[in-house]
Amino acid sequence: MRRVALAAIAVASLIPALTQSASAPAELTGEARARIDGAIDRAIAEKRIVGAVVLVSHDGKVVYQRAAGLADRESKRPMQLDTTFRLASVSKPIVSAAALVLVDQGKLSLDDPVTKWLPDFRPKLASGTAPTITVRQLLTHTSGLSYKFAEKTGTAYYQAGVSDGFDELRISLDENLRRLASTPLFNKPGEAFRYSLSIDVLGAVVEKAAGKPLQQAVADLVTQPLNMRDTGFSAKEPARLAVPYHDAKPAPAPMSDPYSMPFGEGGRMTYSPSRALDAKAYPSGGAGMVGTAPDVMRLLEAVRAGGKPILKEATAASMMRNQIGSLMGPGPGVAFGFGGAVVVDPAAAQSPQSAGTWQWGGVYGHSWFVDPAKKLTVVALTNTALEGMWGKFTTDVRDAVYESVQ
Repeated sequence: MRRVALAAIAVASLIPALTQSASAPAELTGEARARIDGAIDRAIAEKRIVGAVVLVSHDGKVVYQRAAGLADRESKRPMQLDTTFRLASVSKPIVSAAALVLVDQGKLSLDDPVTKWLPDFRPKLASGTAPTITVRQLLTHTSGLSYKFAEKTGTAYYQAGVSDGFDELRISLDENLRRLASTPLFNKPGEAFRYSLSIDVLGAVVEKAAGKPLQQAVADLVTQPLNMRDTGFSAKEPARLAVPYHDAKPAPAPMSDPYSMPFGEGGRMTYSPSRALDAKAYPSGGAGMVGTAPDVMRLLEAVRAGGKPILKEATAASMMRNQIGSLMGPGPGVAFGFGGAVVVDPAAAQSPQSAGTWQWGGVYGHSWFVDPAKKLTVVALTNTALEGMWGKFTTDVRDAVYESVQ
């Protein structure tokens, strides 16, 4: 997303068949819970989303959790707290954390040239020179790479058949990197932030540095130590996987496979929901994971609380700190850290979040944020794209949380 817009629900009693709630600790008042419930219920009643799982943690304790709406509207399967989702870019903080664990272990350096690990990955500038790209530049999306969906159709990424990691192309990771390296860089590494396939390249680096396939490396380094039992690169229990929907009128429509829609300034975003069921699809570090809201919360809370048991405290803090300096980030008042954006100017970002809030989303309809100053973490996973990523739902939930959690 070249300039990703970060934004990042009728009353329950009126739609009981669509809603499952879990009790919250007593310190979150009934009025506060009702405020967050209302944001979710309105989005469902107004047919902006089909279903969602929303969790709020305050000072290390989950103070609100709710599964609402339907995981599968056509079969009337209700959303559950353990429903699994195609995580899309919610994969990024997970894989970024895996790379940083390797840094902490001394097996990888942020300043390593990518060619140390991937000797054949040498994309060139328009001038024909092949500049050095570092691991740090992959983590911060300052590598000079892009996403195919962010570019105009017919341009180099489309001509080369590059995969965005969640589309219908069934090629290996090595082949995708070969295709990606055959296209020109958009700028000299380090000179601009551009949301990109950098984390897919990082995934290949992690494989080499860890000496094992990315799936196993991420499990060993991140998901198993954090007890993220339902998170991986393919759906472990397909019956628990949410059906994906896309924005449509008068109600969201189920995604076909593939499903393609116009995006940005002349690009096209293409989804292939069946990738989540295909163990042979290449493990996309930037968009290929499947998981649950509680699992995502475990990762984000570990980072917020100092990194244990996977990261050193300073390394965890670095994920939530501006890592691109004065470069223009993904939105007004927003820079980028490792694995997500960082709010540096809440007024410019038009957000109630504190300066230093770390956040991102996913194109299947997700958003999350961590506000370290307020010790607040919110995960909102939906099965509706793109409303659940950057629509009114995300800002309504965010604002309701800030009005409710003191």
